[in-house]
Amino acid sequence: MTMIDGDGLDVAERARIQRRTLGVVMASQVLGGAGLAAGVTVGALLAHQMLGGDALAGLPTALFTLGSALAALLVGRVTQRAGRRVGLGLGFAAGGIGAIGVVIAASIDSVPLLMVALFVYGSGTATNLQARYAGTDLAGPDRRGAAISLAMVSTTAGAVAGPNLVEPLGGLAVSVGLPALTGPFLLAGVAYLAAGAVLLALLRPDPLLLARRIDAGADRPAMGHDRTAAPSRPGRAAFVGAVVMVLTQIAMIAIMTMTPVHMRAHHHGLGEVGLVIGVHIAAMYLPSPVTGMLVDRIGRTPVAVASGVTLLAAGLTAALAPGDSLGVLILALTLLGLGWNFGLIAGTALVVDGTAPAIRARTQGRIDVLIALAGAGGGAASGAVVAASSFSALSVAGGALALLLIPALLWGRRSDRRVGEPWPPKPVGERHF
Repeated sequence: MTMIDGDGLDVAERARIQRRTLGVVMASQVLGGAGLAAGVTVGALLAHQMLGGDALAGLPTALFTLGSALAALLVGRVTQRAGRRVGLGLGFAAGGIGAIGVVIAASIDSVPLLMVALFVYGSGTATNLQARYAGTDLAGPDRRGAAISLAMVSTTAGAVAGPNLVEPLGGLAVSVGLPALTGPFLLAGVAYLAAGAVLLALLRPDPLLLARRIDAGADRPAMGHDRTAAPSRPGRAAFVGAVVMVLTQIAMIAIMTMTPVHMRAHHHGLGEVGLVIGVHIAAMYLPSPVTGMLVDRIGRTPVAVASGVTLLAAGLTAALAPGDSLGVLILALTLLGLGWNFGLIAGTALVVDGTAPAIRARTQGRIDVLIALAGAGGGAASGAVVAASSFSALSVAGGALALLLIPALLWGRRSDRRVGEPWPPKPVGERHF
């Protein structure tokens, strides 16, 4: 017998649409990864060149991080009203416009325009992160980890290619009369605009809007819900997932930010610094397919706990590593990236589990604002901690902070046991097949 959902789709048709959705999202993430690499790779160098010193070299990171926080909120709101296709498409388009603004600012040596453009450029970073949710709207609970992981690992291709194209892109920029450091932002502008175009043209049917129609047509006998009473608040799992992602973001950003400074203080060359950060970024994204499989098969909670334990191990390893030991630092930063990967995928799955399609995009946008602000706060505080104490103290504190996600998970488990529900709870407001 063919199984039909509340919108008249049989299971095979829903699976076909989900495969198409994942393909479109993955294509946009490859392009988005290339776009976000520009700010990380040459943003500080461009600021140093235009502002004439080291004091404000960190300004680009601060500006596009704050821009990404605002964009996460706005993209979430637009997506809530108009769907993933429009929300993500416009978010990437804004990031592309921001990147082009950076190129113009550098070419006319306008610092005010540079600041505004970098802020708008942050829209691409926020959108690239939010795109991971698009693959989960039509995925069953036992496939959500895999859907998230495919979106994340696709980002790796562009993020790795971007930094390796700095020299040829610089040559291209110079050949058309632009400063060499604008080359990566030229790539970012094209990549972000292309990602937006791919989503606007190909993300049909819109997965979030279709999930809402399916949800509206599904019976909801559990917990006293009727067909017209969509949940108006996120479930407990969404709150726990947000805590997991925020804590892992703070720990990761804080330690990662100060590692290059620590290494330079111990006379490591730029090539060695680049190697450590490159391995760290690879550990953040490349394990995603395995992590997604674990989240689906053994559950969100065990993987989230593994995140806290792995981040603690990373912090302790970094703290105890001799300053001149490149191998131990590589191990520490690999563990740091892996712990973040565990936390982001497990936390994202919990957020999706704890939100009905009717409120999902708005909730996800708000949570990603918290993640962006947490990263900005972690990065800003890390320098103060090292200045007041040491890199070892920062590393231990970051690892210990990540362990706070375990009490949050226990709170969720205990709360659900009191009302007789399993943990993680049955995903909110959805019919499963």
